[in-house]
Amino acid sequence: MKIIALEEHFTNPALNADIQKQVKKLSPHFYEAYGNNGLGGSPNSEELIDMENLRLANMDANGIDIQCLSYSAPGAQILPPSEAIYFAKEANDYLADSIKAHPDRFVGFAMLPTAAPEQAAIELERAVRQLNFKGFMINGCTDGLFLDHVKFRPILEAASALDVPLFLHPSLISKGIQESYYGGFDPIVSTRFATSGFGWHAETGIHAMRMILGGVFDEYPNLQIILGHWGEMIPPFLDRMDSTLSGAAKHLERSVSEYFTSQMYVTPSGMWSLPQLMMNMQIMGADRIMYSVDYPFIKNDEARAFIENAPISSLDKEKITHINAEKLLKL
Repeated sequence: MKIIALEEHFTNPALNADIQKQVKKLSPHFYEAYGNNGLGGSPNSEELIDMENLRLANMDANGIDIQCLSYSAPGAQILPPSEAIYFAKEANDYLADSIKAHPDRFVGFAMLPTAAPEQAAIELERAVRQLNFKGFMINGCTDGLFLDHVKFRPILEAASALDVPLFLHPSLISKGIQESYYGGFDPIVSTRFATSGFGWHAETGIHAMRMILGGVFDEYPNLQIILGHWGEMIPPFLDRMDSTLSGAAKHLERSVSEYFTSQMYVTPSGMWSLPQLMMNMQIMGADRIMYSVDYPFIKNDEARAFIENAPISSLDKEKITHINAEKLLKL
């Protein structure tokens, strides 16, 4: 069984100085909470940096055929325009070189300078047409704004025209919300509560819902979104949202659940949960589920065993592990 993993991350230390300054402003204890401390979601820095020997050996050892690589969050989304433009181009060129070295094992999602939407649209076209990237990743908000805001239409227009998917990925939430909603505990607990423990998943779900309620998919009906972590908390609430939101949102052409199940794909992001898989099989169907590990934040070790042992048909396993990704990414 072939496995294409769609949410696999890397970083380039030469580009990270400005990012690290911004992260420390937004979340002072972030690097303490996610350093190499033995806690879940804390990657080995060598694995995050390595684009060849360690990564490929680990893929081979665990039966991962292809990684779709993206720059580790928060990326360019937290940088001001001029810095973001430089950062995105350099990150994309760096990734393109790594893919060229191993074109049968790696494909890429572009990083975009969302603080400069017109330039982001130009960079997306360059990444797709010249660098052969298969889509793009956006990590959270930009200047406190979600992608339903009119200023980001150039990016969505370019994605629609190029027919490439957007991976909507979690990132750091605003400092005020961190302190109000998630503060008051030990700094490590509060930081993790505000990030991978709950907060940034809730905000990513809000981000996807704002795109639905903002009419993005009426304007760009071919735009496809990938959500990790089994849909960022949305799937179990779709019935509730239809009963409370769909009738009120009279400006929309379809119900909330219809948008979600036709415009969104979900992946596990290394959450090897059988109840989550079975729930999403019922809600989304096998044609709307793809595979991801979230390496190296989650290890590759359980990826193959989880799907091989899942109580679903062989055809559905093949769809989830590679067929759906091959169709969506045009591999």
